[in-house]
Amino acid sequence: MTQQSFDVVEVVTMQLISSDASVIPVTAEISFRIADPYTVRAVFTGPHTMSTWLLGRELLVQGMLARSDAPAGTGDVQVWRDEDPDYALLSLSGVEGSALLATPAEPFERFLAATQALVPLGSESDRMESEISALIAALLTA
Repeated sequence: MTQQSFDVVEVVTMQLISSDASVIPVTAEISFRIADPYTVRAVFTGPHTMSTWLLGRELLVQGMLARSDAPAGTGDVQVWRDEDPDYALLSLSGVEGSALLATPAEPFERFLAATQALVPLGSESDRMESEISALIAALLTA
């Protein structure tokens, strides 16, 4: 298997907030590839576990502007700014359970600005045309 290279990578120290309000440190490596401009890959690593999530880049951008009473996202992933604007919250829900993560907003903002410098929001489909054409061709010849 070939190693995929990413065009933008940021490592962020986050805090997993458990149901009893205890806090567990988590490291998140968030990464972006121009070839997949709609998606941000997040690998969360805690003391005893690792989990990979694919997040919508636009959802993260919207989440940096959202408030707790109107978070960005309606499904398994929700993002919003904390009452302290220097922090953002990320809620993840899956078959194994739910997680609430608190993160400094600045590394996420820096990461998202770098992705937008490479692929502005709204121009993602322009980057995907060749990949979509190749997929259609492969499906038609299968």
